[in-house]
Amino acid sequence: MATLEDLGVSAFINILSAFVFLLLFAVLRVQPINDRVYFPKLYLTGQRRHLPQGVRRFVNLDLCSYFRFLSWVPGALRMSHPDLIHHAGLDSAVYLRIYTLGLKIFLPIMVVALLVLIPVNVSGGTLLNLRKEVVFSDIDKLSISNVSPGSNRFFIHLLMAYVFTFWTCFMLYKEYSNVAFMRLHFLASQKRCADQFTVIVRNIPHVSSHSTSETVDEFFRRNHPDHYLGQQAVYNANRYAKLVKQKERLQNWLDYYQLKFERHPGRRPIGRTGCFGFCGREVDQIDYYRARISELDKKLASERQRVLNDPKAVMPVAFVTFDSRWGAAVCAQTQQSKNPTQWLTDWAPEPRDVYWQNLAIPFFSLSIRKFLISVAVFALVFFYMIPIAFVQSLANLEGIEKVAPFLRPVIEVKVVKSFLQGFLPGLALKIFLYILPTVLMIMSKVEGYVSLSSLERRAASKYYYFMLVNVFLGSIIAGTAFEQLYAFFHQPPTQIPRTIGVAIPMKATFFMTYIMVDGWAGIANEILRVKPLVIYHLKNMFIVKTERDREKAMDPGSIGLAENLPSLQLYFLLGLVYAVVTPILLPFIIIFFAFAFLVYRHQIINVYNQEYESAAAFWPQVHSRIIASLLISHVTLFGLMSTMKAAYSTPLLIFLPLLTMWFHKYCKSRFEPAFRKYPLEEAMEKDNLERASEPNLNLKSYLANAYLHPIFHMFEQQQQQQQEEVQQEKVEVRIDKVQHHHRQVEEESKSNQATHYHHHHEQTTTTHHHYHHHEHMSMSSSQYHMRQTDTDDSPSPPHFVYHYGIDP
Repeated sequence: MATLEDLGVSAFINILSAFVFLLLFAVLRVQPINDRVYFPKLYLTGQRRHLPQGVRRFVNLDLCSYFRFLSWVPGALRMSHPDLIHHAGLDSAVYLRIYTLGLKIFLPIMVVALLVLIPVNVSGGTLLNLRKEVVFSDIDKLSISNVSPGSNRFFIHLLMAYVFTFWTCFMLYKEYSNVAFMRLHFLASQKRCADQFTVIVRNIPHVSSHSTSETVDEFFRRNHPDHYLGQQAVYNANRYAKLVKQKERLQNWLDYYQLKFERHPGRRPIGRTGCFGFCGREVDQIDYYRARISELDKKLASERQRVLNDPKAVMPVAFVTFDSRWGAAVCAQTQQSKNPTQWLTDWAPEPRDVYWQNLAIPFFSLSIRKFLISVAVFALVFFYMIPIAFVQSLANLEGIEKVAPFLRPVIEVKVVKSFLQGFLPGLALKIFLYILPTVLMIMSKVEGYVSLSSLERRAASKYYYFMLVNVFLGSIIAGTAFEQLYAFFHQPPTQIPRTIGVAIPMKATFFMTYIMVDGWAGIANEILRVKPLVIYHLKNMFIVKTERDREKAMDPGSIGLAENLPSLQLYFLLGLVYAVVTPILLPFIIIFFAFAFLVYRHQIINVYNQEYESAAAFWPQVHSRIIASLLISHVTLFGLMSTMKAAYSTPLLIFLPLLTMWFHKYCKSRFEPAFRKYPLEEAMEKDNLERASEPNLNLKSYLANAYLHPIFHMFEQQQQQQQEEVQQEKVEVRIDKVQHHHRQVEEESKSNQATHYHHHHEQTTTTHHHYHHHEHMSMSSSQYHMRQTDTDDSPSPPHFVYHYGIDP
């Protein structure tokens, strides 16, 4: 169990790490070569197109910029909330409000808890009487475990539980109301978008002698005759997309070897074709990858024809468009068929939010997929209990020493013990959780959700349950078992519940170390962006050839709701559970919320480029999980006080979860419809306003290609690239011809000038001869113009026609 000294060591290591990360960030962000790493959002929005004026290309020599260590903080706070929504979207703005909500909830709670509960807990003295039975530290004397069993002091904890719950619910109600209003205002003021007029239709029934497009067209003309506009079929082009990705990888290798050859022209790049270049036959890498790309182009052409001509490539899914928002809202929010499993309609995600690969999944298999993934998540949660138990063994060395005394000489080394208990457990848990969000996102994709936003929300749900079971409950149960091994083995079974009740508050020390690793040093590492920095410079060194390639090498990333939302909800859970039990944990959480708010606000303004805009559709989940944290805190406090013989105060806790559930039900009925449905009144009002302001709007042409499958965009891009390459080759050939012609004219001009100079200085010509010479020169000049005219009249067009993409 971590002592006060161990926590001091952990705090020192994490604060030092955060300081080093911030110092490196302050140096790296002002270097011109890193400008696209730390300010990619400004490049994407057009606010910055070139390097800042007055700096060198690679190193910034402005010494004053290095001393402005925290200059990014006022820059992050300077942008107003409306400007932030306009700049980054409502999702990003509402995400930041979660941090401010944490500050609004826990700052008053921390002040009250430290002033009221800490003196009550310290004066209890129970742990001193149990020092032979229970392992504890000086920090645990500040928790509720130090209060004597059956004491009337528990009434104070009971009162604080009610106060903290009412305050949390009050702040949740205000925030839910504000976010719901912001969402409705955002949707009402949003410019015309394709998803406002479009509905996605799934599980379209097969009709013999009819194609999917014909079936959809006939159904909606019959059932929505007044507002139906058109439909866009969905193609199963997943194999084509895989081939395109494979070609991109090969093209990157080809670009790498071409750049390598350009830098060393005398040496062709040679390598082996086998695994990692260690086996196989030796080949010229440039010719090898050109040949592979050529073969892949043939496969792409064949697959493209198959997709376009094979009726089986058309999936029973379609994007149906309407001539009004009102018509789309009616279709999206009603049942279309007598059979509730057919013609399933819902609002279409915005085009950039569509996850096209999952549209090819048959509808009947979705339920099976979800069941299998649920079983897999359940197994994964319990599999991860093994590393969680290992982490807790590192955090509870005293209990292990009592059971295994032979380890004491190594463990008792002061530096080793402080490092093992104060820093290593939180770091080990962070490492074990590193790969988990990626695994859960893959599982969500297998389930078949058709939008990136829904994928992130489902992955966030899985990660939240994992954090609740493994990180919170698993750490408490495994940690309690390791801490009290001696007590479990040497006391009557009837005393075990009491031992657990006393030990649960003591796990606050482990969560303090975790908050410092994840919430202090981890957040500072987020602003440093080590991984994108390394990847960008590797691409810039080995792949980038043009400015367009440099833009592709930028990786602005996004907020990462699938990972960050569950982590945030864990902090809410820890704060609410330990606010009454061990209030000394609250200052650590306050520091996290404040520091993370500054960092993520800076990143949202300068770095992140959100892949989609869901208008804060994730907020109901955030609200529900904070309510769940409240209920868990009530159950924990109820169980804890029941083990401490608080017979008079404990029954009064029963009303808290009942009141909390009633509050949640009221908020759900009051605000959640704004996140699930679109008001018909709002849709009709916006339609009428648009018809009055733009009476000649051709909505059909506006929506024609909005939900065109990416495969067709790839076709158009390939054709455009081929045309550009042909035009560029013609330009280069024509420019070479013109330059050669100009050189011939210059040589003739110099020769004529030399002849004229020679005749003038010899003075051997008469006036007649002089006239004849000028006549000859005139004829030469006319002949030259004739030749030029003949050249211009030749089948080759004039060279300026081919100045495509070239500045004059």
